[in-house]
Amino acid sequence: MTPPESPPTLHWLRPDWPLPAGVSALTSCRHGGTSAPPWATLNLANRVGDDDASVVENRRLLREQAQLPAEPMWLNQQHTARVTVVADAADLAADTSQIASDACVCDLAEQVCVVLTADCLPILVCSADGSQIAAIHAGWRGLAAGIIANTLAGFNPGESPPSAWIGPAISARHYVIDEPLYQRFIQLDAAYHAYFEKTDHSGADTQYHMDLAAIATLQLNRAGVDQVFHSGLCNYADNHFFSYRRDGITGRMATMIWKSA
Repeated sequence: MTPPESPPTLHWLRPDWPLPAGVSALTSCRHGGTSAPPWATLNLANRVGDDDASVVENRRLLREQAQLPAEPMWLNQQHTARVTVVADAADLAADTSQIASDACVCDLAEQVCVVLTADCLPILVCSADGSQIAAIHAGWRGLAAGIIANTLAGFNPGESPPSAWIGPAISARHYVIDEPLYQRFIQLDAAYHAYFEKTDHSGADTQYHMDLAAIATLQLNRAGVDQVFHSGLCNYADNHFFSYRRDGITGRMATMIWKSA
């Protein structure tokens, strides 16, 4: 009799971030799931061309092996500045995947805030006492539109400033953008100039390396978050993670945070 196959062992990263007691967070890695190439293997997104059954199984395996308290609140991310705030049970949608939003703020215990990325910034936020948590998906569009400020506006005023953690994302070394996008950010705020560096590209079109994480850190500071921690990992350079710019058709990592009852 052939013994049953053991389920694949998933891999994830725990943030190096001093969280309050009862609050947990993780970022999934690329390997250990059931998706076939080019989504190999722990793809957790269902809008990138992967087989739906594989995504469902990957999510099930993650929930089981990471011992998540509930199914994460998967959102329909669209590179917007829209934020979903969950302050009580009445705010919980039956199917969060239908909510067009790029961030989630939650006051409830045992609810998992999550964002999916493959170059964009995954940002987690937690109040000093652990009463409120948030997950933010921030690419250049979200940063330009104000996704960070909108998310922090959902936190209770008058309490100790929250802290934040920026997970694996594309580094400035590998993130090259064009002159119009550079000008767009400079017109938003001249201070952003410090986070762009011209490339050595000798062609007719000027290009820049853009430091998404540095811009996000400035925006977090301005929104009242003084303590910002970084994974320091570039998903483009590290094959443990998915990268859209590196691979084109590819999967997505999940970065999530939750608090115990």
